[in-house]
Amino acid sequence: MSNYIFELSDKVTRRSVLYNNRFGIKLAADLYLPKDFDESKRHAAVIIGAPYGGVKEQGSGIYAQNMAERGFVALAFDPSYNGYSGGEPRHLSSPDLFVEDFSAAVDYVGYRREAQQHTRCNCRAALRGVCG
Repeated sequence: MSNYIFELSDKVTRRSVLYNNRFGIKLAADLYLPKDFDESKRHAAVIIGAPYGGVKEQGSGIYAQNMAERGFVALAFDPSYNGYSGGEPRHLSSPDLFVEDFSAAVDYVGYRREAQQHTRCNCRAALRGVCG
């Protein structure tokens, strides 16, 4: 059984990844890549954050999958204190931390060597928050 509310498309692959924000909170995310992903090419990225109280296995994951089907590298993440991401107390929502979580996602996808090795993203990234 899976926590996802949607079926994984046969046009994409999904990888679970972990990275820290600047406060040291470990963030859990899913990286969606087109099935025909060519590591020799650079790709634009889309980063999608869940609404307050939401997690990557819900709406933000659907958006990410949909964008990967269209050729983008897409990352859906659980905000700090929610889902599989770290932080105490649980289920806390903070606009300031949400912004930091987006910033950490941009760093992960676009600038960190370990991410570039399997995403080959250039610095073109779009951010998308899903309304709660």
